[in-house]
Amino acid sequence: MAETFTDAVHPRFSTTPVKFRSGIKIALVQLSVGPDKAKNIAAAVNEIHKAKQNGAHLVALPECFNSPYGTKYFEEYAEEVPAGDTSRALSRAAAEAGVCVVGGTVPERCGERLYNTCTVWDGSGKLLAQHRKMHLFDIDIPNKITFKESEVLSAGNQLTMFEFEGFKVGLGICYDLRFPEMAHLMAQKGCSLLIYPGAFNMTTGPKHWELLARARATDQQLWVALVSPARDVSAGYVAWGHSALVDPWGAVVHQLDEKPGTLYGDIELSTVEEVRSQIPIRRQRRTDIYDTVLKST
Repeated sequence: MAETFTDAVHPRFSTTPVKFRSGIKIALVQLSVGPDKAKNIAAAVNEIHKAKQNGAHLVALPECFNSPYGTKYFEEYAEEVPAGDTSRALSRAAAEAGVCVVGGTVPERCGERLYNTCTVWDGSGKLLAQHRKMHLFDIDIPNKITFKESEVLSAGNQLTMFEFEGFKVGLGICYDLRFPEMAHLMAQKGCSLLIYPGAFNMTTGPKHWELLARARATDQQLWVALVSPARDVSAGYVAWGHSALVDPWGAVVHQLDEKPGTLYGDIELSTVEEVRSQIPIRRQRRTDIYDTVLKST
């Protein structure tokens, strides 16, 4: 599902005619996630249909929306992609609603390995993209939080982008947000929107969730969407919530609180064009001195 990298321009400026909208309506679904996988999946499907009814073209779900988040759960809840129950349900919901679905993340089983994986489904239910979390969440903040995804999960090794209605969209998962090189490469390949399903916690959430989203939006001059699970204070891992949409100027245009809910926002290509023309950093980078390059695909 990964794309082959070539020199790219934004689809809007391609010499090959493509279908595009000047803007799309996005829905970021902040789900309440519990231990019942079937109930989690059903809730996600229900929200996808609600988002369609409210005019959304693209619906994004949170990280680990079908499973509690935690290394002790990944093995139990893991499924194959696209053969698993969750993939089949998302494919069917996308086709029935006629929307693009960015399926948050699920624990994926592939042979002997487990991954934290985001799937994307088009309006006909076809699998458009599959992103495996590249940067695993291994941190140790004394007396606050210690977490090591690498004890159970393997890391993905490629960037993932897809096209929807003339928009080029890049994917990252949670901890991937902290790595500007990854965002830069996706922007360089023509992305005007980056979507990060994520589950920052009660330590890193208030410190860095909004800060990092605004930084990626500002330094790459594009839209950034963050999609979190709702907060459950009884869970072993407590998510910060606060799903957000940030514009290319670095402004938070919409943000939820910690409770379940859906954020709706209009994403306009004109805002990307405006920022990039008025502050032309993409032309002003000193690539004679420094650069960010893709070493492998």
